Order: sequence, then structure tokens, then C-alpha cells
Amino acid sequence: MQSLREERSHSRKLEEDDETPSMALNHVSRLCRSVKDSVDFYTKVLGLVEVERPPAFDGFDGAWLFNYGVGIHLVQAKDGDQDRLPHPTDQQSLDPMDNHISFQCDAMEAMERRLKELKVKYMKRTVGEGEGEAIDQLFFKDPDGFMIEICNCENITLVPQPSLGKIKLPSDRHTPPVQPPEKSYS
Repeated sequence: MQSLREERSHSRKLEEDDETPSMALNHVSRLCRSVKDSVDFYTKVLGLVEVERPPAFDGFDGAWLFNYGVGIHLVQAKDGDQDRLPHPTDQQSLDPMDNHISFQCDAMEAMERRLKELKVKYMKRTVGEGEGEAIDQLFFKDPDGFMIEICNCENITLVPQPSLGKIKLPSDRHTPPVQPPEKSYS
């Protein structure tokens, strides 16, 4: 057991260092009514790729998707979990101020064409037009009613604040290693 003096010293050391280990978004987990329908949506609409789930997760139905440095983990809802999903009547409402995940996109017109081709209902808006840094946004929902935003938010210039020195930009360390496919020598 640490003495009070050791605890205070340790606490001061943490405050002095004030260093949080480097982090980056790894994945977003989504409970879903149908893993198959959600895999189909996220691969066709967003271009995510299904990757193998570790055997430790074989105890429940789900799927792991990955692309752009971010994973989406889909988990099959059990009968009692339905109340944890958005209500089916909310499927049509698109409120940009509601909870959502957002993906940066460098080809907004192509993404909008894809949504139209796949008949995905979406809302399009542009914000900040008069301020010189216009941001285009597309909002739509996945099969379970979770909202997704596609934007070109890199158009926004980060304005320095006193905390700017604490911002850590992601490095390639957070990208999981990709196992190359085995070569076939037939």
C-alpha cells in the first residue's frame, strides 16, 4: 500500500507529465436487426470491407468491417435488445443535430450519385457558404436507423486556441496490420 506522500508525488508526476497516450478512433460498434442487411449496406454504400473476426468473438453473431482507418463492428441484436435500436418510425427523419458518425469524403458529388443510385434517402446541405469555408454534408441512415454524415469538413481551418499545443494528430501506428492474401501457386 502506498503512503500518502507517495500518492501525492505520483499525482504531481501525472499532472506534470499531462501526457495522455496517443489514441485514434479504432471502431464504432453498431447493434443491428440484421447483420446481413447491415453488411450489405455498409459495403455497398460506404465502401467498407468485411474483415475476419477473431475466433474469440464466435459466441455471438456479428461482422467486422474496415476501411479508411476506421472499423465498424456490427453486433446482431437479441430479441430483448430491440428497444436499444432507433424506433422504425424515426427511420425517415434526418436531423443533423442528432447523434451520428461522420466520414470525411473527397468526392462529394460521387457520393451523392451513389446514394441516388442505391435509392438511399438523404439530406444535403451546405453550411458556412458566406463565411468562405463552405462545408457540404450528406445525412442518411443505415438499415437500423443510425444516422451517418458524409462531409468535406477538411475545408474548415482549425483556429489556434490555447489548447492547440495539446492536439495530437494521428500517425500510422493506429492502423491495424493487414495480412496479405496467401499466394496461390497453382
